[in-house]
Amino acid sequence: MESSNKPTEISSAKMFGGFNRRYKHYSPTLGCSLTFYIYFPPSSSPSHKFPVLYWLSGLTCTDENFITKSGAQRVASAEGVALIAPDTSPRGLNVEGESDSWDFGVGAGFYLNATQEKWKNWQMYDYIVKELPALLRENFPQLDTARASIFGHSMGGHGALTIYLKNLDKYKSVSAFSPIVNPVNCPWGQKAFTNYLGENKAAWEEYDATCLISKFNNVSATILIDQGDEDKFLKEQLQPHKFEEACRKANVPLLLRMQPGYDHSYYFIATFVDDHIRHHAQALNL
Repeated sequence: MESSNKPTEISSAKMFGGFNRRYKHYSPTLGCSLTFYIYFPPSSSPSHKFPVLYWLSGLTCTDENFITKSGAQRVASAEGVALIAPDTSPRGLNVEGESDSWDFGVGAGFYLNATQEKWKNWQMYDYIVKELPALLRENFPQLDTARASIFGHSMGGHGALTIYLKNLDKYKSVSAFSPIVNPVNCPWGQKAFTNYLGENKAAWEEYDATCLISKFNNVSATILIDQGDEDKFLKEQLQPHKFEEACRKANVPLLLRMQPGYDHSYYFIATFVDDHIRHHAQALNL
């Protein structure tokens, strides 16, 4: 990797004995500069390597939301897990219409590789699965990128589930908060997939966790999903029971927890994030 792609630290703040550090780098995959956060837990030895837990954020979010709002660092510090929070789409490319709606374009990369010419830079799947882990491996010797897990919220829950299922060799475990589990059958997914992937529905199914589960069902660690039952997007957009049914048919271990009274917000995420980090810490053999 050329040195110009080397990440530059742009901020640092101590938290629970470790550090939230934000970096900027040029992404050849996306053709623009991108920021990401790493939370480094406290370390007693310079040679110690931390496993990594990738967080994929939802619609309209950046790399900052999770780091500033979730409170995940407390348990990440205690468990010795590094948190990696990337951005949700390319930015600053000035593609016509990229900022016209909150659920498509900037802030809404859907963690796929777009095939339509206009959106050709929207290659978030390759960025998350290939470019970012290589960048971390080459620049941060304190991270053990071979021991990795992944989780996310809403659009990021969709990303975490689909990326995990298609790369069972790369991640030890997956979990999600209020994920979009069946995007081919909900308005958010249909809008994004039509624009990014065109009209070919078979291409859509490659990025749909409910469709993928029957194909990639060699799942060892239980999939953990938390969903608030007062989430205003539950019935139309999220439909977790479709994924639950698909997991049952494919004999895939799933723990779907419907949480009474909770909505779609970071208040909900902050309430249950400790469980998720412990879930991943166990799979990462900590």
